[in-house]
Amino acid sequence: MFIFIASKMHIKYTGSNPSKEAMRLTRFSDIGLRVLMYLVRSDREQPPITVAEIATQFDVPKNHLVKVVGLLAKCGWLTATRGRTGGLKLNTAPAALKLGVVLRALEGEEELIDCDTQVCTLRTDCLLRSALRHAQAEFYVAMDRYTLADITGGKTGAQISTLHIAFLRQFQEKQIA
Repeated sequence: MFIFIASKMHIKYTGSNPSKEAMRLTRFSDIGLRVLMYLVRSDREQPPITVAEIATQFDVPKNHLVKVVGLLAKCGWLTATRGRTGGLKLNTAPAALKLGVVLRALEGEEELIDCDTQVCTLRTDCLLRSALRHAQAEFYVAMDRYTLADITGGKTGAQISTLHIAFLRQFQEKQIA
């Protein structure tokens, strides 16, 4: 197995079948998108949605989630209020938040390949860097065609709503006990 890490996005090569190779987003971006999606489908005020709740719902480490939430808050897409009555709330209209914008913030716009610090005998005549720059730009353009509202409708939205309902039931049961 060979893993080539470039920027935060990475390309993972496994086995000998080139058709199975994949370009993947980082776990950081995956979690960031899920946080935003989860917040879109919540209209509840009490109890507030917390980092602990989202960590449980998506089975992600709380300390990693805190970093993701911090960046999302810094971007102004959500409000994170600390304390016993604190929680997370979406600040942006889902239909106005383009996924390409979110991914640029989460992934960064560093190049997919590091041609400056890597030793490469092809550096002066290689067209790979240009091709990858173009592919990355096209990826973000394609993702800008979708908004947060686009990806939280239908069955996905229904599943997120089911997660909220299940959490509220557990919360209410704990309050009664």
